[in-house]
Amino acid sequence: MSADADHTPKRRPTRAEAKARTRRLLLDAAARTYARKGFAAASVEEIAEAAGFSIGAVYSNFGSKERLFVELLKERASQQVSRATEIMAEAQHGDDPVPALGRLLANAADKDPDFAPLQAEFWLYAVRNPPLLETLAEELRGPRSELASLMAKALNHIGAPETVSADAVATIAMALFQGLLRQRRIDAASVPDELLGQAMRWLFAGIAATGTTGAAPVAPTAARTDDTAPAPTNETAPAPDEPHRARRDTGRRPATR
Repeated sequence: MSADADHTPKRRPTRAEAKARTRRLLLDAAARTYARKGFAAASVEEIAEAAGFSIGAVYSNFGSKERLFVELLKERASQQVSRATEIMAEAQHGDDPVPALGRLLANAADKDPDFAPLQAEFWLYAVRNPPLLETLAEELRGPRSELASLMAKALNHIGAPETVSADAVATIAMALFQGLLRQRRIDAASVPDELLGQAMRWLFAGIAATGTTGAAPVAPTAARTDDTAPAPTNETAPAPDEPHRARRDTGRRPATR
């Protein structure tokens, strides 16, 4: 066999593959640049240069520096949800998920310490720019939906009441994770490795107890007016001779003898 036969020509990447590679390089460069300079100070030019492209590559793939950062947030959230899904799947084989969930939090806080401050910085920037805030909310609904599917399985496992929403539990879980992540950056000793797992255990224990006692979540209601408030029953109405009996609000103080 000739030597030439051993060297088959390399297949050229497809357009889709080339685009995916460009996006990957830009995302990695953006993560490094944002971590080094912060969101506000990082420029499109610096991100493009760090990735080895022109600024046109940033705009053609993401549209803006803000959209590039939103994509980073979405990617990180999806990675964390995927890891949590793996942890819960392993727990079905008898492994306790609490230590692994704790390590997930610890890794996010300690191996990528710059990302939590970046999230806080971008959150403040987004709340001052409503159109961007809606974009951020829309992009993060995907990871939260993935987490809700995981929470639905966990709720079914503990026999939670049907009134407990998997979407609501997913929102709580994400808030727990983000809050503990930031607290660990402030005071690491107050958030030990196992705290996230323990917090989730407390959450599901409370939900399970709700199902056992038959208590139902109280839905928020609008404040009642005098016209809509129900009349007191005999069991709850104050006795006539009680010193602090209820009076109709007439705008006048009771006369003194």
